[in-house]
Amino acid sequence: MSAILKLSSITNILRYSQNQVHAFRPVLSKGLHVSVDRRDAKLNTDVSKAYPVYDHKYDCVVIGAGGAGLRAAFGLVSKGFKVAVVTKLFPTRSHTIAAQGGVNAALGSMEEDNWLWHMYDTVKGSDWLGDQDAIHYMTREAPKAVIELENFGVPFSRTKDGKIYQRAFGGQSLKFGKGGQAHRCAAVADRTGHSMLHTLYGQSLRYDCNYFIEYFALDLIMEGNKCKGCVAINMEEGTLHRFLAKHTIVATGGYGRAYFSCTSAHSCTGDGNAMISRAGLQLQDMEFVQFHPTGIYGAGCLMTEGCRGEGGFLINSKGERFMERYAPVAKDLASRDVVSRSMTIEIREGRGVGPEKDHIHLQLHHLPAEQIATRLPGISETAMIFTGRDVTKEPVPIIPTVHYSMGGIPTNYKTEVLLNKDGKDVVIDGLYAIGEASCSSVHGANRLGANSLLDIVVFGRAAANTIAEKAKPGDSPGELSGTDGESAVCNLDKVRYSNGNTPTAVLRLAMQKTMQTHAGVFRREADMQEGIKKLKEIYKQRDELKVTDRSLIWNSDLIETLELQNLLACAMQTIVGAENRKESRGAHAREDYNKRMDEYDYSKPVEGQQKRPLGEHWRKHTVTNIDVPTGEVKIGYRAVRDDTLDAKECPWVPPTIRSY
Repeated sequence: MSAILKLSSITNILRYSQNQVHAFRPVLSKGLHVSVDRRDAKLNTDVSKAYPVYDHKYDCVVIGAGGAGLRAAFGLVSKGFKVAVVTKLFPTRSHTIAAQGGVNAALGSMEEDNWLWHMYDTVKGSDWLGDQDAIHYMTREAPKAVIELENFGVPFSRTKDGKIYQRAFGGQSLKFGKGGQAHRCAAVADRTGHSMLHTLYGQSLRYDCNYFIEYFALDLIMEGNKCKGCVAINMEEGTLHRFLAKHTIVATGGYGRAYFSCTSAHSCTGDGNAMISRAGLQLQDMEFVQFHPTGIYGAGCLMTEGCRGEGGFLINSKGERFMERYAPVAKDLASRDVVSRSMTIEIREGRGVGPEKDHIHLQLHHLPAEQIATRLPGISETAMIFTGRDVTKEPVPIIPTVHYSMGGIPTNYKTEVLLNKDGKDVVIDGLYAIGEASCSSVHGANRLGANSLLDIVVFGRAAANTIAEKAKPGDSPGELSGTDGESAVCNLDKVRYSNGNTPTAVLRLAMQKTMQTHAGVFRREADMQEGIKKLKEIYKQRDELKVTDRSLIWNSDLIETLELQNLLACAMQTIVGAENRKESRGAHAREDYNKRMDEYDYSKPVEGQQKRPLGEHWRKHTVTNIDVPTGEVKIGYRAVRDDTLDAKECPWVPPTIRSY
């Protein structure tokens, strides 16, 4: 009887109605809690009579709780800032958890290494579209970032003498490309992202982070070129919330779900990128979409590049190791864009495997079973589940699959969001972007494998440091006006009561198939122009969507429709940017413009050549704005930053012809 009464009491404490704002906050220890304290939130009825809005005030708000968002959040809290983390997923469900291969850093565990060699490889991997000041910063900070992760508790695999194990990975070399294959990828077997994310979340719980879990961010709150926070909906309660903050960090991840076949989680819908677009700001280099060479045929699930780093290789229907023809030195560990194109050519020329000769085989069974069990345990399980194959006995069917967006929200190496106006960069006050949502352009036209986990921890930490340098905890964030966030509430209401004829899933599938067909590994002008025409028709049908669920609580139909709006904004800028770029560079491979067009012809000596002006070459960033109601995209350009942070410490890497 007493147990029943006790349970009843706990239930009453936890229960609150939709119109109540404070929640029970169980305190586990000093400064550690599992819920958020919302007792300071204030009910505001000025924004909307139909949708009561609760207002919150923080020093900083972080949108997204993947690796980048978590690293920024606890970095800020450790410096004394009051931080809100707004996330549509529980933190350990974020897509960082799917990263397998590892994190790059010149630790020198396996052989002599130098971060300057890592710098060179990253610039080369970017096909000289990367900003070299940001690449300088990331590669220099990499060893410290990985040692910091180890100190946080990431259980890195070990060598026999106890050092952090590092495997070979694509595009990594020693001695500026002249010393052979580098072993630079620090790994936790093949579950590195999983370990990192759980460790970072565990670290964040040491601090007083305020988590708003399963809150879907609707829009940024802007005042001219100043960001004041964001608006979000609590999916559990159906309540709306405005977050006022002096500093807002966008860490919402990528938009892989704009494509039909991708390695991305269903939650990767470009929410942050679309919020930036609706705020009238720019996105950068959206045409550069990476196809990972080894997605499982038919399922899209990732088979890590670590498979090839451990000694696996690709074979065609003739049993040939065909990468020897396309990349004689690096072979199967050439950069991802090179391998994906090589595989596609093999399939096109009739050397694919399977009944329809439409995929390639990844062979691992020549490796010792003990090595596979130790270094690739997750891959073995994934292959068995999705293909029914035992990797120790037979090859796995794979095909290039959309994996990562090099483009995103333009930032400098300090993570501050930029607006390029009349050829000059303007810093947007109070707004920062990190992780795959951002484009600091450390990846340029093609990301090297294992540089993404490095990106999120280095720039997550950088965001916290930048804010700490500019501001103090408790600085006034100003005030919200009665109309701040009104447009987000209006759009929510419009979508909620959409009564057209097209289900969200139908329109989303049409978009995904259009992107897969018309903005794939190889691109041609006629195909992309047809794709743009189709996508414009799909974009218009946003107004014909039908949302059947009118509730606000756990309304997946409503949330998926809002996510589709975000995906369409990203997809339009991707395909329009791709059609516009009349060259081949990195992951952007044009069959009708198959050469890279730089300011000089780097296949010849530069001496005696006249430098082409910015308008006559393509070694420049694309910046795009989208008119949200119509879907019309405007294109501008931004110069690539070739200067490093310190020319004496790290000279710039001049462009050359890129080969592996």
